[in-house]
Amino acid sequence: MSSQRYDTDVAIIGGGVTGCAIARELSRYDLNVCVLERTEDVCSGTSKANSAIIHAGYDAQAGSVMARMNVEGNRLMDRLAADLDIPFRRNGSLVLCFSEEDMPGLQALYVRGVTNGVPELRIISGDEARAMEPNLTDEVVAALYAPTGGIVCPFQMTIALAENAYENGAEFRFLTEVTEIRRYEEGYELTIRKRGERLNELNSDASAAVSVGPVPDAAGRGGRAAVGTGAAAEEMQTITARFVVNAAGVYADRFHNMVSRHMISITPRRGSYCLLDQEAGRHVDKTIFQLPGKYGKGVLVTPTIHGNLLLGPTAADTGDKEGTCTTAEELAEVTAKSARGVKDIPYRQVITSFAGLRAHEAGHEFILGEPEDAPGFFDAAGIESPGLSSAPAIGVYLAEMIARKAGARQKEHFVATRKGIPHVAAMHREARAALIAERPDYGTIVCRCENVSEGEIVDSIRRPLGARSLDGIKRRVRQGMGRCQAGFCTPRTMEILSRETGIPMEKICKNQPGSEMITGGT
Repeated sequence: MSSQRYDTDVAIIGGGVTGCAIARELSRYDLNVCVLERTEDVCSGTSKANSAIIHAGYDAQAGSVMARMNVEGNRLMDRLAADLDIPFRRNGSLVLCFSEEDMPGLQALYVRGVTNGVPELRIISGDEARAMEPNLTDEVVAALYAPTGGIVCPFQMTIALAENAYENGAEFRFLTEVTEIRRYEEGYELTIRKRGERLNELNSDASAAVSVGPVPDAAGRGGRAAVGTGAAAEEMQTITARFVVNAAGVYADRFHNMVSRHMISITPRRGSYCLLDQEAGRHVDKTIFQLPGKYGKGVLVTPTIHGNLLLGPTAADTGDKEGTCTTAEELAEVTAKSARGVKDIPYRQVITSFAGLRAHEAGHEFILGEPEDAPGFFDAAGIESPGLSSAPAIGVYLAEMIARKAGARQKEHFVATRKGIPHVAAMHREARAALIAERPDYGTIVCRCENVSEGEIVDSIRRPLGARSLDGIKRRVRQGMGRCQAGFCTPRTMEILSRETGIPMEKICKNQPGSEMITGGT
C-alpha cells in the first residue's frame, strides 16, 4: 500500500537511547520517521539514570539476543563516538571474586564471555588486579579482566543520536504521549495526547507535514480535540503509520499488549546510585564489578567519563513506572557493598544521589522484532542493562528489518557525522582564545563547578532539538552537575533560557510542564 495513505512511514514510541538509535539508523533510508516522546526532551527516562557503562558482553546468557546485541553494540562504539563526537573511553572492567569457593562462578563467566565473542578476556589473580587498581581490598582473590569495557555519557550519546537523526530528516514530537494503538488498514492508528502551552514548539515546520485531519467524525476517528486551555492545554489527535516501533522502556509491555495476544510483562526495577565529586574520580580507573556470591550481588564502582566516581546500583522491583525516589536503606546498601571491593572510598564527597528504572522483562531477554500476530509493529522491549551498550546494534538491526519490509532504499546523501558543543574548560589555551574572540559569550563562566560558559548554554538552546528546560541544558552541557548541584548558576541560566526562547521566567520548568521554578512574585 502506498505510504501516501499514512501520516508517516514509521512512528517510534520513545525518545530514549534505543528509540533515538533506531531513528538515526532509519534516517539512512527514504522513509518518513517520527519519534513520539511524552516528555519535553530526549533522554528523560531510563536513559538518563544508569551506570553509563559500555559492557564488554560476558554477562548475558550465551546465544541470547541480549548477548548478541551487547557484543555488537560494544564493537560499534568507537566508530559511533568518532562520527557523532561522543565522549567515550575504553577503560576496561574487572569482576572481583572474593573467595576460592566462588572461582567456578568466575570461570563460568569467562567461558560465557568467550562463547559470546568478547575479545581479550582473561582471569587474573588478586595481586594482578591490585597492581592495576591499588584501592582494591585485600579480600579480592581473583578477577575477570575485560579490556573492551568502556564508559560513556548517556546524555550526550542519546542527544547525539537524536540530533543526527533530526538533521537527516527524522521528526521529533515532544510532550506527545501515545495513549492507544489500533490496527489501521495495513498499518496502525495511534491516539496521542499533546501537552503544554507551547505544543510541539520545536518542530512546528516539520510537524506541519503530519496531517491530523478535520474534527473527528461520528465514529470518533481522525482529527483532533482540544482539552483545556492555556498552560494546561491538552490536545488529542490521531496519526497513522505504516510501521510502529515500540521503544517505550518501562511502558513497552503496555503498547505491545494493545496489539498482540502474546502478552509480555515489564517490571520497573529501581536502582539507586551515589555520585561523588570529581576530586574522587581517580580512586579507580576501571569499572569494578563484583561476582555474585553467597552474600548476594554487589554494586559497581566506576569513574565517569566526566571525572566523577559513581557507585551503584541497587535492585528493587516496584510497581510504579515513575518511582525514581531514593531511600536511606538503598543508599546505605550502595555504600556498604561498594566498600567490600574498593577500600577508602571518600563517601563524604558524595554530591548527589539518584535512582533510575530498568525495564526488566520476565524472561530477562531483549524482545526485538514483530509479534507474529501484529505485522508492522516492531518491539524494542525489555531493554534493561546492557541496553545502553546494545543501543547502536539494536538501531541497526531493527532499521534494516523495517527497511527491508518497507522496500526502502538508502539515501544518497545521508550525513553520518555531527559535531558536539565545545567545552571551553577542556580546550587548549590557543583554541579557547580563538573561540572567545569569535564568540565572547564563551568567555563568561556561568556554572563555576563545571566551568560551563554562557556560550555553551546558548548553543545548547539553539542547536537542533535544543533545550527548552533546565534539565535539557544540564544534559547537554553539564550546567548544574557539579558539587553545588545548580545552587549558584540556576538564576542566570534561567535568564539565558528566557532570553533565547522567549519563555517567560515564571514559565521556565526544571523539566516537564508543572515543574516551574518560580511560583509567583514578591
